[in-house]
Amino acid sequence: MPADDTLQRDTTLQGLYTDHHGWLYGWLHRKTGCSHRAADLAHDTFVRLLERDPPRMLASPRAFLTTVAKRVLYNDWRRAQIERAYLDALAQQPEAFAPSPEARAIVLETLFEIDRCLDGLPPLVKRAFLLAQLDGRTHPDIAAELGISLATVKRHLVRAGTQCFFAMEAA
Repeated sequence: MPADDTLQRDTTLQGLYTDHHGWLYGWLHRKTGCSHRAADLAHDTFVRLLERDPPRMLASPRAFLTTVAKRVLYNDWRRAQIERAYLDALAQQPEAFAPSPEARAIVLETLFEIDRCLDGLPPLVKRAFLLAQLDGRTHPDIAAELGISLATVKRHLVRAGTQCFFAMEAA
């Protein structure tokens, strides 16, 4: 990237941040009800913009920021939902089998990565994949539980596996 393009990109992001960060923070604070979470999500929104090339000219910068922030907020919500489900499952285990904090962090990161890999797949495809990979269920068991044919189970598993493979390659 030529130096002029880098300077232009930084100026655009800097202007976007300077002009709209306060508004974005307020919008997120109203959505979350927490000033600390709103600050983190506003920060994450601009980090996401730094990770890609934003449009040079924005007709509606607040609409653009709202769209990006909604995606950040949704991803944060999904991560919190996964973490709650994992912690609920741990709470049902005897204390003697409780994993260490390090093991819990590793499992959570793995679950977040699996969720990222499966993002965008239909719920039935995700469910079939998770039953096979996490629960170790057989194809006939999955077909019976989901009420689908064995051929559909295989097709779903190939689709999910392919998406995970390409998601891991891109990462």
